[in-house]
Amino acid sequence: MLSLGYNEYVYQGGDWGHILGTHTVFHYGNKHIKGWLTNMPVCGPPKFTQYPFLYIRSMVSLVFDKATQSNLQAVSQVFNSGMGYMRQQSTRPQTLGYSLSDSPVGLLGWIYEKLVAWTDKYPWTDDEVIEWISIYYFSRAGPAASTRIYYEMLGGGQQTGMSPGWTSVPLGVSYFPGELMRFPKLWSNTIGKLVFESEHDKGGHFAAFEVPEKLAGDLRKMYGKGGPAHGVVPGKTGYDE
Repeated sequence: MLSLGYNEYVYQGGDWGHILGTHTVFHYGNKHIKGWLTNMPVCGPPKFTQYPFLYIRSMVSLVFDKATQSNLQAVSQVFNSGMGYMRQQSTRPQTLGYSLSDSPVGLLGWIYEKLVAWTDKYPWTDDEVIEWISIYYFSRAGPAASTRIYYEMLGGGQQTGMSPGWTSVPLGVSYFPGELMRFPKLWSNTIGKLVFESEHDKGGHFAAFEVPEKLAGDLRKMYGKGGPAHGVVPGKTGYDE
């Protein structure tokens, strides 16, 4: 962003965008990144030594809040039965890369499963699916490039963790019912200074593609006039219109 001439800016990301965002905000927050919004808040439970009051509230919700219990059960199921792809990509990415490059149908099956399972009953068209697959198949680096990031993060590279730590950069979270990582909302306070939350009745893991107007709307609410992060980038008031 600095090379593009943006000395101060805000950030939004989900999935790998969230993971990259946590590290980028941790290293460049406040000085360059003035705020960020995530739609996949990967986070852990608050520790009593760090967040005593948050820890107590969290324990109460785990015992009495049925929505929290249901969401954690869903996350547990994802980790138990839906992470085979991650295990393969984080340990033997190149072997998988040969297969995905050799077989367009294999690549289609590898990705289409996620497009269906990870969305909130999104009605995929043939053109949309072909477009998604083509981005991987016809890219210069090929499908293997998308598998190697898992290896670098979780397998053979230096493992720095999903979240490096709490920052004071204003944080917003968009919650979608079909998101895979539906951790308790209170836990989001452990990754940043939570100033904005928005819960939606539709949308899944690929919210930016499924319901772009809802995600864009959250950005407008968070940074627009009257929003909790309004004016974090001095002189930039695009959402005030």
